[in-house]
Amino acid sequence: MDNLQDARLKINEIDRKMAELFESRMQAAKAIAEYKKERGLQIYDAKREQALIEKNSAYINDYDIRSYYVKFLNDVLAVSKQYQEHVISGAKIAYSGIEGAYANIAAKKIFPYGRAISYPDFRAAYEAVEKGECDCCVLPVENSYAGEVGQVMDMLFQGSLYVNGIYTLRITHNLLGVDGAKLSDIKTVVSHPQALAQCAEYIRENGYKTIEYANTAKAAKAVKDADDKSVAAIASAETARLYGLTVLDHDVNESAVNSTRFAVLSRAENKRVNTSGDSRFMLMFTVKNEAGALAQALNVLSSYGFNMRALRSRPMKDLAWQYYFYIEAEGDETGQNGSDMLRHLSLHCDMLKVVGHFSDEIILKEG
Repeated sequence: MDNLQDARLKINEIDRKMAELFESRMQAAKAIAEYKKERGLQIYDAKREQALIEKNSAYINDYDIRSYYVKFLNDVLAVSKQYQEHVISGAKIAYSGIEGAYANIAAKKIFPYGRAISYPDFRAAYEAVEKGECDCCVLPVENSYAGEVGQVMDMLFQGSLYVNGIYTLRITHNLLGVDGAKLSDIKTVVSHPQALAQCAEYIRENGYKTIEYANTAKAAKAVKDADDKSVAAIASAETARLYGLTVLDHDVNESAVNSTRFAVLSRAENKRVNTSGDSRFMLMFTVKNEAGALAQALNVLSSYGFNMRALRSRPMKDLAWQYYFYIEAEGDETGQNGSDMLRHLSLHCDMLKVVGHFSDEIILKEG
């Protein structure tokens, strides 16, 4: 009987200490949530969680109870994520377009706990974050079919926001009609110019007329409002569900590999070093007006061991025939090697800025 009482007293004392530690842990989780909210970062980090479980489970010497501790850790992490969602809930996420647009779909997938707020164009969404109206914005930077989104790239060059995450959303275009419409009824299709271009072969084969709209969701809404069986929109299946339209034909885009990369931008820079080796960073710069200046700048990156993933040039709006350059590279530019590289690179540049630092690109699941 004494052994039972002693064990219960010991558990009571352990539970008291665990309650204190739990409260401390949740306060730390709150600080992490506030950091992520300020920088537009996702709550869930699968690699971080797996590494934590592997490291902490090794502290358990008794093999028989180790699996129970892993379950305990998973439960603690689940509660921590729920609390972080509570802290971040209501975060304002700016995007360009209306509900059902691909940017809206991406924003809701990246931040399911946030409030997606519509703005009429890219600049308005960007400036909403600069002014503090929203916590972050989700903007497209590149499409696998149509290439870079020039207006967004120019804002990255000229503006003050940082890219803290890159997410890829597969774009599947469908032909959407009003209730009762058949494929044979369609004479005109409406959509965003890029969507029309991505479905150009399909449109030519069927002899459809085309009308451009600011985005795919606005096109779908216009079809719904007009209630004309001869007019269809090219948009996503999610947009069809949102506006009560019927999918008349699936996957009408010319390329089966049609994806858009979306950037999450915020006022604060994410300087967190990713120790798993999958860090990336974005640079924008102009070079001196000297022979070989660009080649010399690019050689600096390789000489410090940074692998360049992308290089693009864009015309500068206020200087005719002058260009700025965009680089996306693998590696961590926040360490000593990166600092040395940036210092060396600046010798070859008139202007140099780090636009963003982020971990591996995340693929957003459809549906």
